[in-house]
Amino acid sequence: MATPDPTPARTPEPAAPEPAGASRRRRLLSWVALVAAALMLAVGIVGFSRAHDLRSGDSSRNHALVDATATAEVQSQVSQALAKVFSYDYADPATTQEAAAKLLAGQARSQYDTLFKTLEQKAPGQQLVLSAQVQSAAVKTLTDSTATLLVFLDQSSQRKTDSEASVSAAQLSVDATKTGGVWKVTGLKPL
Repeated sequence: MATPDPTPARTPEPAAPEPAGASRRRRLLSWVALVAAALMLAVGIVGFSRAHDLRSGDSSRNHALVDATATAEVQSQVSQALAKVFSYDYADPATTQEAAAKLLAGQARSQYDTLFKTLEQKAPGQQLVLSAQVQSAAVKTLTDSTATLLVFLDQSSQRKTDSEASVSAAQLSVDATKTGGVWKVTGLKPL
């Protein structure tokens, strides 16, 4: 048999009332936490939206800003094309015509044909030789199949009839289109 416990049972003491300042502090902390969470959510939404805009904006579609290999390719091919079509030897005009047929299209080809007719008439009498060299080419816009470049071109001319030589410089806005893996010049605009 169990012996009764001689200590009287204790009744729990009533909890001391919470000071008024502690209750207010706890409500303030809850409110601050709620506001901070709302601000973090708003910043996150704005950041996500801004990142989406940057990824889908015009600058992300301009490969000239993000694809060094493609930019170098169009610079090289357009520079070589311009050097070939703006170089001319009165003794061998077919070389320049063939280059123009392969490397020019659209409006650039029409402009070139007009220029070439005049050159073809005057060059033999002057025994004219033109040499073109691209000094600098910068790609302004580039997509998978189109490009716009700013080109600085020097063209030297030599007339054998009077041994006169000269050098002229040109600044061109050049449009190009990629066809069959080759960049063709489609537009020429002197600046």
